[in-house]
Amino acid sequence: MQTKYSYKTNFGSAFCGDSRHLLAELKDESVDLFVTSPPFALQRQKDYGNKDEFEYVEWFSAFAEIVHKKLKSTGSFVIDLGGAYQKGSPTRSLYNFRLLIHLCDKLKFYLAEDFYWHNPAKLPSPIEWVNKRKIRVKDSVNTVWWLSKNEFPKSDITKVLVEYSDRMKQLLENPAKFYTPRNRPSGHQISKNFSRDNGGAIPSNLLQISNTDSNGSYLKACKTIGVKQHPARFPSKLPEFFIKMLTDKNDLVVDIFAGSNTTGAVAETEGRNWLSFEEQSHYVATSSFRFISNKLNDSEIKEIYERIISGEDLNLQTYQNDLIRNCNNSQILSKIDY
Repeated sequence: MQTKYSYKTNFGSAFCGDSRHLLAELKDESVDLFVTSPPFALQRQKDYGNKDEFEYVEWFSAFAEIVHKKLKSTGSFVIDLGGAYQKGSPTRSLYNFRLLIHLCDKLKFYLAEDFYWHNPAKLPSPIEWVNKRKIRVKDSVNTVWWLSKNEFPKSDITKVLVEYSDRMKQLLENPAKFYTPRNRPSGHQISKNFSRDNGGAIPSNLLQISNTDSNGSYLKACKTIGVKQHPARFPSKLPEFFIKMLTDKNDLVVDIFAGSNTTGAVAETEGRNWLSFEEQSHYVATSSFRFISNKLNDSEIKEIYERIISGEDLNLQTYQNDLIRNCNNSQILSKIDY
């Protein structure tokens, strides 16, 4: 990309700007996976900006049209969308379903599978209908649309197998005692293959992931230098699931509403190349904290933030290595007896 980055790491780069303009600079059919959590169509306006439900489909389509062009034929587009209520009414908004239908009918995406992220730790909301009047239960599930450019996107569920149930573990240890091949009342035929150890169970499309991180490097650094954290962060386990399942090492992962850049941090850990696009410079600068060394002190962390905010392009790896090297040299010199 010709546009100046805000910071870069070993595997990726973070850019500050409008995603529509940044996307235009990518080569067509160059991205393996887009995974993002855009601003939801909520009634209450957030600091990071969000659209009304009746504007939402048209607004998001401007991004999705470009995404479709930049996506490889085997690539995927994963969108996390929170639910919302109608204004002044205890009835649900359909904006996330309208968007899905529009993306498939008009922009020619395929719905590879619908996922549902259950966050058990989510606080009861909305207050009026749940806490005060007590006529609705708390909303703790987000819809996550896995879209693709063709009917057979790259995917491998063996990379995201989950732990076997206790019953299955017993079966594997002693098939003769706990297992009898037979037809189930449902009509399913259970064969001996069901007692084979495949290394884990096939996951379902209900992802139960608590969003409870309160002491990670990102939050600690924000608190340490007294800057505001992004208010809507999704847990790393969510993008991790799709990055593992839908990409291979060195594939390119892009987040067009990066926020605190959880997606980029996960991609880095998993050895994927990544790009993150975020419009607000403060959030770009603080997202760099996901990649900083625990050897840096408070003033050095603050310097990273200020240099990115000022518009300087920062190679985080080189900068941190220089800081650590200078610190080590200073410690060595302090021990020399002149």
